[in-house]
Amino acid sequence: MKNDADWGKAAKLCRLSQDELRMARELGFKPKSLIKNIPSPSQRWKAPVGDWVRNLYEKKMRKAARTKRVAPSPAAA
Repeated sequence: MKNDADWGKAAKLCRLSQDELRMARELGFKPKSLIKNIPSPSQRWKAPVGDWVRNLYEKKMRKAARTKRVAPSPAAA
């Protein structure tokens, strides 16, 4: 399947682990967008793609946990 080949190419070029690939898919990234975000040597401020994906995923999980705690429970209604 072409999609699997694209994900494999993105994993290789971005040096992503299986966990980081799973996180990227859950975040809704496409392989092309991961490849486009590989920092060039002149972009020293830019984090490697694996770190970037991990950071975004952790941020999303913290936000999801916070909203679950704030939501009223159905038993209280």
